[in-house]
Amino acid sequence: MSVSAQKNQVTPALLALADGSLFPGVSIGSLGQVVGEVVFNTSMTGYQEILSDPSYAEQIITLTYPHIGNVGVNPEDQESGKVWAKGLIIRDLSLTVSNWRAQQSLPEYLKTHRVVGIAGIDTRRLTRILREQGAQSGCIVTGEADPDRAIAMAQAYPGLVGMDLAKVVSTQQIQPWQSQTTPNQPHLVVFDYGVKWQILRLLADRGCRITLVPAQTTTDQALALKPDGIVLANGPGDPAMCDYAIRAIQQLVKTDKPILGICLGFQLLALASGGTTLKMKFGHHGANHPVIDLLRGKVMITSQNHGFCVDEQTLPDCWQITHRSLFDNSLQGIRHKTKPIFGFQGHPEAGPGPHDIIELFDHFINTLAEKKD
Repeated sequence: MSVSAQKNQVTPALLALADGSLFPGVSIGSLGQVVGEVVFNTSMTGYQEILSDPSYAEQIITLTYPHIGNVGVNPEDQESGKVWAKGLIIRDLSLTVSNWRAQQSLPEYLKTHRVVGIAGIDTRRLTRILREQGAQSGCIVTGEADPDRAIAMAQAYPGLVGMDLAKVVSTQQIQPWQSQTTPNQPHLVVFDYGVKWQILRLLADRGCRITLVPAQTTTDQALALKPDGIVLANGPGDPAMCDYAIRAIQQLVKTDKPILGICLGFQLLALASGGTTLKMKFGHHGANHPVIDLLRGKVMITSQNHGFCVDEQTLPDCWQITHRSLFDNSLQGIRHKTKPIFGFQGHPEAGPGPHDIIELFDHFINTLAEKKD
């Protein structure tokens, strides 16, 4: 049985969009009200990883798959120490949790992290609005709601353009990731703009020693740690606002250290080279995005989560285009023509999603070894 079949037994909730669209439903999380940019994610599973991804800061997530919550939540699937999403929108909430790892239900998880959620609405209609009109501001109110006030609150929200969120979600101190084992491990400095734990897990699994540094770390501070390579992590917000990161990357590129940029890190690489970024109409959010490797002619299904993209026409000639989206032909991957520097717009670590592009980590690790030799 689903929540949408039991509306008379739960707290009412209302979703209001800035365009005036209203979606009455029921509350499935913390009580209160929240505003943010409403986006849709097409993943069928992985809602816990999505909610705890720092890249979703200031966003209200619509899950297009209709039945959500059946596997509950567990500590192993966290992608950060908290839920960063502003809110959750779903069609039907499963009232039965069936997974051997589950320690909480989805509503319990949302309440623990004080996240507002709404269920029982027509997510297909909502997704069509977002596709046709673009991602827009929205407001979720639980309990008795004034529709006009909710619409006004949505309209007053400024949106993600101009928001610098990387320094908000970043670690605030230099710290090692997990325990250190042998001194001969390749040492990576990871700039934390909102890094997902799965990125760190996969790098550690490949024998790397990892030091996390804050988003505002300078080049001198990073190089003082004597890294073998640099990872520019994923994160939320408008990349053009991260002037501190752009300045640092401009200097890092001159060092010939191997560099891997992921998602926001990819965009910052482009900005540091003189390129520009654009706000996308509704972004790429999901675990089923086909991307073509232009160097090998190979198609891969990837996990994506970004609302901004690099304007390919502004990239200098020193970059080679390596990957494109087969949905909209947008730029997905670049590599420097003379330096060991790579960037990928999607998420090779998945979390959630397929592992078709996970080999990007192996390629980067091999580059570290070659550079060291």
